[in-house]
Amino acid sequence: MIIMVAFLFFGIGLLFGSFLNVCIYRLPRGESIVWPASHCPVCLTPIKPYDNIPLLSFLWLHGRCRKCQAKINWRYPLVELLTGLFFGAIFLKSGLNLELIALLMLAALLIVITFIDLEYQLILNKVTIPGLVIGAALSWQLHLLTLTQILYGLLMGTGILIIIALLGKGLFGKESMGMGDVKMAAMIGVFVGAKGIIFSLFFGFLIAGLFSFAGMALKKLQRTSYIPFGPFIASGTLVYLFWGEQIIGWYLRTMGLK
Repeated sequence: MIIMVAFLFFGIGLLFGSFLNVCIYRLPRGESIVWPASHCPVCLTPIKPYDNIPLLSFLWLHGRCRKCQAKINWRYPLVELLTGLFFGAIFLKSGLNLELIALLMLAALLIVITFIDLEYQLILNKVTIPGLVIGAALSWQLHLLTLTQILYGLLMGTGILIIIALLGKGLFGKESMGMGDVKMAAMIGVFVGAKGIIFSLFFGFLIAGLFSFAGMALKKLQRTSYIPFGPFIASGTLVYLFWGEQIIGWYLRTMGLK
């Protein structure tokens, strides 16, 4: 029964992923996410409903527009698949409860932020600010966090990255952390609280460090290469959502603190 419901959430995630693709494409361009209907970005032909089925339409069309044969960006099926997988996995982790609503919303926001940041090196206020408000409202109204915990999460996420940004500018003479990253951390903080955002940022920096080290070792990156940090914050947050409490418990037991 649980597996069947997980597949249901996977399907819901595929549908949401299709909408997230619209957000990822249109928000950086300042376009409405409601109107006009989905269309080919090359020939502008409206996409028929049977050509807009998540994952399947991409396969049927061999990754090309039916009208002009322009290639469909790989991002579209990838976002749909990732959203479906995350929705199914989050249900399996959380169960069918009120917390699930907030976690699915957070996952959706992280996907939008990640793919926009990868393509444009931007973390948009029009995503993080509404996300912060929605996250705070959900955490409070669903009794996931107290108002004090929400405030601590917001301040901790903001404070840590502002301090790092100031230190980076003082040490290296250039901006090392954008305000978009700061607002993203604040948004995550109201969903997961102070402990969650500290963990998420720590693992975000850890994953970013490993990625940079591997890139330089393979001569794909240089020390001066710009790497968008939003996807790493998102990765650290997902690590917390799925395994955070187990990792924290293991660490405390290892250090003899529990």
